Amino acid sequence: MIVLLAEDSAVYRQLITEHLSEWGIRFICARNGLEAWKVLETTNAPQLALLDWVLPGIDGTELCRRLRARPENEPYVYCILLTAKTKKQEMLEAMDAGADDFLTKPFDPLELKARLLVGARIVGLQQKLASANHALKVAASHDFLTGLWNRSAIVTFLQRELSRARRDARPLGVILVDVDHFKAVNDTLGHEGGDYVLQGIAKQLSASLRDYDGVGRYGGEEFLIVMPGCDLLKTIQRANSIRESISSSQFLTTLGSVTATVSMGVAAAGPAESIESLLRRADAGLYQAKRGGRDRAEHAPPEADARNSTTTRGPQSSRSCDFTFGR
Repeated sequence: MIVLLAEDSAVYRQLITEHLSEWGIRFICARNGLEAWKVLETTNAPQLALLDWVLPGIDGTELCRRLRARPENEPYVYCILLTAKTKKQEMLEAMDAGADDFLTKPFDPLELKARLLVGARIVGLQQKLASANHALKVAASHDFLTGLWNRSAIVTFLQRELSRARRDARPLGVILVDVDHFKAVNDTLGHEGGDYVLQGIAKQLSASLRDYDGVGRYGGEEFLIVMPGCDLLKTIQRANSIRESISSSQFLTTLGSVTATVSMGVAAAGPAESIESLLRRADAGLYQAKRGGRDRAEHAPPEADARNSTTTRGPQSSRSCDFTFGR
């Protein structure tokens, strides 16, 4: 635990730092409100602050107000005000400003230690709560098997990037990826082996993308890739590069290493295209890739009616399975 002490009185500053050192508590000192605020704005700033009410530059209550006005994703700072004020109305004003506790000068050292221990405990609980909330958000937006975004999250990302592409008049490419003959993979390796293949392909997809691209599990053995700034030609090039990297990879399973291939449907967003139309065209391209022999990337023209792909996706080619066991 690190405590920020903001105190302009040299006497109180010396007294408090001696107590903190004696108790084994690390601290940072600020002689005025401006120094204190600079410390609080730094990365990994102290989350427990001992603030004098009256400070040059920015007083203790104003520091509390600024802290409480920060975005909710900022770490919570537990604030204890040191003051010579004793009126109840003034104490209420301090709490209303965002103070968590206060201590009246002159104070009993043991009472100060007790207040600091309470503050540290609350900060610890808040950190655990923030961690739990983060875990819940990750669970709600990520696929548990592959670790990629789930269908809802990747579609939300696509919607956001499609709106940005329209606003900035920039291209946007999407790739719909389907693992070839995945039923045969499950029949041969079992569902656990199929899971290993999906996880391996998911890692390969993630490793092939830029920081600002997006990829998610679209459903079953399908994945959706969103590529901001990529026109159709660039999206096709990147799709083929990713496809080739997958087909040349070995995926380790409990029954040994295997290879697998994927088929891809590619589409680039039109100037005023809807997300539904864009995904239908990507789906139509994927259907063409499947009909064309798999392990390939195809695109459908803007006027393609992808309803054909959903209604005519019947029996696939009967050629041999596109995965093999490694040696």
